[in-house]
Amino acid sequence: MIAGTMPKVRLSGQVEGRGDPAREERALLLYLLFAGGWDIANANGDQTVTLGNVQSKIAHADAFVFTHGSTLEELFKAVSIFVGYQTLDADLSGKPTVILNGDRSWDTFFGLLEHLHELGTIRQDYRDFLHPVKSPNSVLNKLESVRSSGLPDAGRHHHGEDTDVSAVRSHETPLPDGHRGNVCVFCSASIEDPQYLEDGYTLGKWLADAHLGCVSGAGKTGVMGEVVRGAVDAGGWTGGSNVPHIIELEGLPEGLSSFWLRPDIYTRMEIMIEKSDAFVAYPGGAGTVQEILALLLMKQHGDPLMKGKPVVIFDRLDARTGQRFWRPFIDLLRKNCAPDEFVVVNDLKDVIPATGLT
Repeated sequence: MIAGTMPKVRLSGQVEGRGDPAREERALLLYLLFAGGWDIANANGDQTVTLGNVQSKIAHADAFVFTHGSTLEELFKAVSIFVGYQTLDADLSGKPTVILNGDRSWDTFFGLLEHLHELGTIRQDYRDFLHPVKSPNSVLNKLESVRSSGLPDAGRHHHGEDTDVSAVRSHETPLPDGHRGNVCVFCSASIEDPQYLEDGYTLGKWLADAHLGCVSGAGKTGVMGEVVRGAVDAGGWTGGSNVPHIIELEGLPEGLSSFWLRPDIYTRMEIMIEKSDAFVAYPGGAGTVQEILALLLMKQHGDPLMKGKPVVIFDRLDARTGQRFWRPFIDLLRKNCAPDEFVVVNDLKDVIPATGLT
């Protein structure tokens, strides 16, 4: 922030016309923020966020406030900021996020984050990074207190010490003869449970055996690393995309046929989507939630990159807790999506058939 200028808060949400009950509350929020010394981005709630511009909008704000009404788009923005905190995105360093939840419309989302925390794929307490408040009068106080106290350490450890990020380059290998399409697997880079890792390796191997390419986020740790390793060991074509600051955290897997280096996680998602013909949500964390929300938003907006591309959610049974891994997420999606926008399978053997590529 330039010295002498007002800090800028990016305000989320939209007001739908004069009769919208949220209009009065938003007006109060605008007044309180401006009177409190904040400049306000998206005051009218009419700015469009896309994968191509979301990183710049994050970079040019000093704080973020989400209002009542957790639409699919607002959920995507909120989880994207949380993922940025998790992955030590420099553009989010020290920037607070406050979520106005007096109507409890965000409770389902918070419940999903709690569920994933219990299962171990989110290691942070979301309340340390996404700060819920009940009224507009509480927003300003929370923003100032978080700016004063700072954000906690996300607890990430570097696994990419053996990777010289400055030497990493994109490269392409042609698709092999008999290639039947690419399946993008969104999954966790942090899961250490041997059963999950074994299933990830098996899925990668089965993709190769079916003459399907495996596209991933190109991390070498957790399930993500095992999916790639399974495909590589079986002689399959593998492609992946990653960004420098996450490569420093996770390293790069060996044997990628093609690799697309990108500057941020959003253009990373974009190239993975472009290069894939179907998508699988394997058990994961906030990053996987973010990626699936992006796919479904693109479907709803009629984006040509998602035309005819199925989204498969593998709702694996977690042996430790006896819970279906994605059940709260699926419940949330069913409230916001058409029935044909995604497919749920409960068994690993049903994942590849559900893509429609075999």
